[in-house]
Amino acid sequence: MGMLVDGKWEITPIVTGDKSGHFVRKASAFRHTITADGSNEFKAEPNRYHLYLSYACPWASRALMFLRLKKLENVISFSFVEPLMLDMGWEFGNDAETKDPLFGYQYLHQVYQRADAHYTGKATVPALWDKVKNTIVNNESSEIIRMLNKEFDAFTDVKVDYYPKNLRNEIDDINQFVYDTINNGVYKCGFASQQAAYDEAVVELFHALDQIEKRLSKQRYLVDDVLTEADWRLFTTLIRFDVVYYSHFKCNLHRLSDYPSLSKYLHELYQVPGIKSTVNFDHIKKHYFGSHKFLNPSGIIPMGPILNFD
Repeated sequence: MGMLVDGKWEITPIVTGDKSGHFVRKASAFRHTITADGSNEFKAEPNRYHLYLSYACPWASRALMFLRLKKLENVISFSFVEPLMLDMGWEFGNDAETKDPLFGYQYLHQVYQRADAHYTGKATVPALWDKVKNTIVNNESSEIIRMLNKEFDAFTDVKVDYYPKNLRNEIDDINQFVYDTINNGVYKCGFASQQAAYDEAVVELFHALDQIEKRLSKQRYLVDDVLTEADWRLFTTLIRFDVVYYSHFKCNLHRLSDYPSLSKYLHELYQVPGIKSTVNFDHIKKHYFGSHKFLNPSGIIPMGPILNFD
């Protein structure tokens, strides 16, 4: 694996945490905002923006889901990287879905170099590209989905608001809890480099899952029985749980299928129109088991588990 250092790609040692072995996630670097009214330099316009995505990555899958949910596929173009992420980072393919349609690049980090010739950091997905200003607008998934949720409503018939004003405080609270303990919690387990850090992370993760299970035993969705952004942010972790996190990241106190309410909830969300097409278990397994050689040196990709969310 590697990263850009002052605009140059360097293959670097895999360092995922601090001295105590705890996984530490780096903050996203591009944080501009697209607005419907053009109140800043990035205005919501059809055919102006492009999303670089990955079926494997849960963060990128958030953005893909909102493209589908809001029916913005003909407003914002998008493409995917290949599932493996090796020494050169995310790589483009040769078919219609995985080739780079904008520049014909081989690697995603070349897109980051084009946006900032002196960029230092990881080349991550999702990355929202502005074809007019020739730069990355934003590579923080939580902010991208907010833009897709509301700022492009003039160009779609879908007016559903997944971040309604009257529920924002509660959504923000549950989002923070889910991010700290579950979305990022599985990575704290998988990328922990010392036993104590892993033990701490796995206990926190399953305590959080227990709390969400209890919450969903009393209500249909996470917030006020209304399907919101909070549910979709949780979904991308849940759908990967038994497939990769349980075994590959050692999140194995329980399977997600051992939680009745969480399982029922996950099955329902999967069957919302447009969502099934965002889930590619083949890419997910190839990425995690094939890319993380420091966790799975053989690179063997397991055949199972057999799951049916239909």
